[in-house]
Amino acid sequence: MFIKLFLLILFFAIFIFVGIKCRSVSKNVNGYVLGGRTVGPWLTAFAYGTSYFSAVIFVGYAGQFGWKFGVASTWIGLGNAFIGSLLPWAILGRRTRIMTQHLNSKTMPDFFGQRFESKGLKVAASAITFLFLIPYTASLFNGLSRLFKMAFNVDYSVCVIAMAVLTAIYVIVGGYMATAVNDFIQGIIMLIGIVAVIGAVLAKNGGFMQSLSLMSEIESPVMKGAFTSFFGPEPFFLLIVVLLTSLGTWGLPQMVGKFYAIKNEESIKIGTVISTFFAVIIAGGCYFLGGFGRLFIKNPPAGFNDFDSIVPTMLSGLGDVLIAVVLILVLSASMSTLSSLVLTSSSTLTLDFINSFKKKEKTDKQNLFVLRIFVAIFIIISAVIAIIQAKSKVTFIAQLMGISWGALSGSFLAPFLYGLYWKKVTKPAVAVSFCFGSVMMIIQLFVSMKIIPVSGIFSAIFKTSLHSGVYTMLASLVIVPLVSILTRKGIPSKIDDMFACYDTTVMVPVKQVLTDTEEK
Repeated sequence: MFIKLFLLILFFAIFIFVGIKCRSVSKNVNGYVLGGRTVGPWLTAFAYGTSYFSAVIFVGYAGQFGWKFGVASTWIGLGNAFIGSLLPWAILGRRTRIMTQHLNSKTMPDFFGQRFESKGLKVAASAITFLFLIPYTASLFNGLSRLFKMAFNVDYSVCVIAMAVLTAIYVIVGGYMATAVNDFIQGIIMLIGIVAVIGAVLAKNGGFMQSLSLMSEIESPVMKGAFTSFFGPEPFFLLIVVLLTSLGTWGLPQMVGKFYAIKNEESIKIGTVISTFFAVIIAGGCYFLGGFGRLFIKNPPAGFNDFDSIVPTMLSGLGDVLIAVVLILVLSASMSTLSSLVLTSSSTLTLDFINSFKKKEKTDKQNLFVLRIFVAIFIIISAVIAIIQAKSKVTFIAQLMGISWGALSGSFLAPFLYGLYWKKVTKPAVAVSFCFGSVMMIIQLFVSMKIIPVSGIFSAIFKTSLHSGVYTMLASLVIVPLVSILTRKGIPSKIDDMFACYDTTVMVPVKQVLTDTEEK
């Protein structure tokens, strides 16, 4: 207990210290929200990775999909690394940084408002962001409950309140730079922790090869050795999960926002490599570990679905030091994601939603004050929702958490991607994408709660929030260009000026660019 408490106190003290040290960078809105757009590759890459992977993945998804797919669940982690980390950095990174600085946009809703010359789209995007990020944030708290009960036997509410207070302190004081520095520290902890935990857990069953052999003996109604097969017992569902958890990052405001703040071209190149490596270790490791969950749940009842208990059960027999490492690992994963979500939501609500209805523009100092107020409010709301959901098992909240990711990515992915590359994207096309993404996932909410019955092809689309989320994202990639072609008059009037930022001439060393002319 002493070891656990000591590491927790040290953990909290470091993050508060970082928040205080980063005050000097957060004296204006640009510094508070984007770190002055001077954040280097290591901090940005770790901020991206730690915002991506939270306790939801380590405790919830790793247990759930490891149980369903066995060792093949590792493909989800690899998909997260290459589709969810490598490709966004390569395809979105540079253009996002260049155009958002050119348009002077600090958030994703602000980008939509500036890029498509529409205050309505800006307000709509900020409303969607705030509405669906709250339950997503609340879900982070839920991932911690079982682990803290196992380690400290403390009430879940106490854990939620402590985590909320700590996050509020360093985000309110230090802003984006504090979260980026702390994300780097948390990322190092996560890398060390996941490697140590995998080794210790597999050692319980005689190591990797022996664990694999035991997994191959577990019966499956699909085929013999299904849980050690290349694509597992349900390959199509595995693909659905890979796409949602990987492609979905392309449209999440808290993820794309990392590209707004990165320092320069070199930082993007280095950050791409670091971010991909981080995702391979963390995501690949989490799902790989979860793939052996069936070895630790002895004689499960028919229809077993208590997936959140699997990973804590796997860890319960570890020594005190490793349990402490796991707690810090999960705390790191959760708090880094939480701080990113909080900063994204509060900045969106302040700069994009509330300010859009003000006749007189607020000063930078006033905006900064309101931003900090909403950071506190957002954390309080999320913590209260998490406690209510855990204590009362409110179905509505649990289902809303499940559709958050699909609603955000289904609404924003296609307009943002096309908006960076294609001049002919129109305002109506973006509006249709917002409506389509939100409505599809709201329908999914009603279907999940058994309020709306579905049959035929609709039962396949709305089978789970994972299915509908993927279909919504893929459909929006077709809907946006199609509607843009049909509504050509909706192209912004200053579109050529917006895209001129990509053609600006800059001086670079010859070692980076070959020329066809000789130097005289």
